[in-house]
Amino acid sequence: MAASLPAANRGPADDGGPRAIEVVADPVVLRAEVLATRAGGRRVGFVPTMGALHAGHLALVARAAAECDEVAASIFVNPTQFGPNEDFAEYPRPVAADLVALAGAGVRWVFAPQVEALYPPGHATRIVVDGPAAGFEGAIRPGHFAGVATVVCRLFQAVPADAAYFGAKDWQQTLVVRRMVRDLGLPIEVVVCPTVREPDGLALSSRNAFLSPADRRRAVALAESLALAAAMWPTAASVAAIEAAMRAHLEAGGVAVDYATVVDAESLGPACDTAAAVALVAGRLGSTRLIDNRLLPPHGPRPMSEANR
Repeated sequence: MAASLPAANRGPADDGGPRAIEVVADPVVLRAEVLATRAGGRRVGFVPTMGALHAGHLALVARAAAECDEVAASIFVNPTQFGPNEDFAEYPRPVAADLVALAGAGVRWVFAPQVEALYPPGHATRIVVDGPAAGFEGAIRPGHFAGVATVVCRLFQAVPADAAYFGAKDWQQTLVVRRMVRDLGLPIEVVVCPTVREPDGLALSSRNAFLSPADRRRAVALAESLALAAAMWPTAASVAAIEAAMRAHLEAGGVAVDYATVVDAESLGPACDTAAAVALVAGRLGSTRLIDNRLLPPHGPRPMSEANR
């Protein structure tokens, strides 16, 4: 089934007149529409979301709109990527406001399925990705990336776009999705876009709404620890020293640290000087868990420290 928002809330159609955004719950219906659009020579971009949209999501939509003729987005809070003690029930669901925001951003289709549309009764199949899913979020949240990979694959079936757009804030997730797409030969391009941040550096996240005013002030420690890693990376400091400095800064800022690490940006294995690395941080402020990261460019051999001479 498909429903439409008022045409005044949608960008202009090809003839210059207004066109209503389509809200589609049936994956079969949407798949047929997207395939027909692509068969007509129009490039389609797709932005998967769980709703509770912020400027980071809308930046993904803007990138898709700049590179594609038509844009689809999804709003689906995926139950299979939440653990039993996580915030699935509390996750914000301002669907009406999200639809207005997507309409104003020029989205043509919004896929908003019921759970049963993606996970039919008795479903017994899931996608498990090893490699980049093994550590960090995968270790702390068992089953999380199987839920992510499974739902993203189902979304790609419902919205068979030319390209899908993801934010770099969930860096490990982007690696998992890219690996799944490569390994399964899915015919879609995965585009990873820069993290959008508040003026003080905090990465935009739907979970930021859960922060108390005091915890919001402390949350800037995540971005600060990543800036510290970036400053130390090209110096004589060892990876262990960088990680210790990151952790110390987070703990001093009141963050209960899950991890603060520097690893290879593609494999998430040990970092080396001649390949891009990524600094990853995760921790809790009160009951709210946040993650962030920063890419670190490759450089030449690290200068020797006095201790190593």
